[in-house]
Amino acid sequence: MNRRDSLRALGIGTLSTGTLLAACKSNKDDKTKVEDASTPPSPQAGRQSYELERDARLHKETFFTKEEMAAITVLADIIIPKDENSGSASDAKVPDFIEFMAKDLPEHQLPLRGGLRWTNLQCLNRYGKAFVDCSHSQQIELIDMIAYPEKAKPEMAQGVAFFNLMRDLTATGFFSSQIGVKDLGFVGNAPNRWNGVPDDVLKQYGIASASI
Repeated sequence: MNRRDSLRALGIGTLSTGTLLAACKSNKDDKTKVEDASTPPSPQAGRQSYELERDARLHKETFFTKEEMAAITVLADIIIPKDENSGSASDAKVPDFIEFMAKDLPEHQLPLRGGLRWTNLQCLNRYGKAFVDCSHSQQIELIDMIAYPEKAKPEMAQGVAFFNLMRDLTATGFFSSQIGVKDLGFVGNAPNRWNGVPDDVLKQYGIASASI
């Protein structure tokens, strides 16, 4: 079972309720348009003016540096890579979603920034390079040390907590985007289609289909 299948089967059901609610709050009028997370929202019915003003202000602000956004992009694509069915996390603009969530929920700022620094320090000590400059195999080697909490060593606890948050935000951003919703195969509500009484039922009661 690959990472995407694991997230689809297990991750969505175990996502942090707080993160999901926050994502709904930030994008409650159009949950499928995370692709537009980097642009200010247009006024829509049902939203208060102060909500629109706050969102517009947050969209204008920048929290992560270019280097941090590059690392977030790599991490997000490791968590949800592109496959034969759909695009990757970065294709769904998940890094922009994480940037917005860090501004919308400031309590995420220290864990995210601290986790990125922790990741870089680990890579510098192990490979002599920053995380984004490491080879893919080196990046995966480090991620494997923190992606499985029950197997992680005690000294990797900070990395485990960081990766849990990254995985939570990445899955939330991806599966609330147009790409992610399509990947899940969710089509929404649809009207029922009546094709008549099934032939086996008609035969059971001795009724010819032509007479119905």
